Amino acid sequence: MNPAFSVIFFTSSSGAGYGLLVFAGLLTAMGAFPEGSHVIVCAVGLAMILITVGLLSSTAHLGRPERAWRALSQWRSSWLSHEGVLAIVTFLPTGLFFLGQFSLEQPLLRWLGWGPITAIMALLTVYSTGQIYASLKTIRQWCTIHVVPGYILIGLLGGGLVMSFIGSIFALPTDEVYWAIVLLAIVTGILKWDYWRNIDSGTASTTTNTATGLGTQNDRIRLLDAPTTSQNFVMREMGFRIARRHARKLRQISITTLFLIPTLGALCAPLIDSQISMIAITTMSLVSGSVGTVVERWLFFAEAKHVVTLYYGSEAA
Repeated sequence: MNPAFSVIFFTSSSGAGYGLLVFAGLLTAMGAFPEGSHVIVCAVGLAMILITVGLLSSTAHLGRPERAWRALSQWRSSWLSHEGVLAIVTFLPTGLFFLGQFSLEQPLLRWLGWGPITAIMALLTVYSTGQIYASLKTIRQWCTIHVVPGYILIGLLGGGLVMSFIGSIFALPTDEVYWAIVLLAIVTGILKWDYWRNIDSGTASTTTNTATGLGTQNDRIRLLDAPTTSQNFVMREMGFRIARRHARKLRQISITTLFLIPTLGALCAPLIDSQISMIAITTMSLVSGSVGTVVERWLFFAEAKHVVTLYYGSEAA
């Protein structure tokens, strides 16, 4: 599949934003920060910015962005519509949660339930995003049990890195966040490794043999003539190819920047007394994790192969 930058940015930015909402909501409910804390105010405000920018960027991949609202009309059957509806609905508890940090005298706004509700809605939205891809049976690399948990865990990891950075800015202890980052990085790294192992070792269920009904399993069926003499939209969007050695290098970069460096940073940060040093470490972890997320998202799309490519010359999908 074509790794369009708009979709990569959307999944990376909004995923981190929703992950940040989960951390803000749960930490507030746990009493880790006082009501009206600058950390929570900045976290929720930044999360809404990341989510909004990400959602807007996703429309850049459409031929007619002004028609993006029509995706909401299929909310009964489409995961894309589910995601859109949940993304809009999530802004309501998020907004009340944000305003509650300023209006401590308003019983409705200061209700502690807005934090957990915001966290739950954020998780449901990211779950729907992952299901958009996991539900596509025509793409073997996406139709696996790894995709949805991967989206949720990477979003939470990104949100944790942003939260640790905000906490270091205000010199507030965020040991819970650091340990959560370590746990998330380890679990997500194992999940991602198993995902890559699965798509590498898995046998393509659809080949030119099964698509045409010609030959046996051991026969090699190839096209006599190409269906088109020039590249078309389907070939550009669904026929992207990446060399195995290049994919291997990018996987190593992703593992190092998204999992290894943030883990080391989260382990070292609680041991440092200097605020400047702590800010430097959390900044390094955040930048590294952001780069790793973009690389991982790029690979997620680039390594996916749609069965329609069989019509254009691929022997397996």
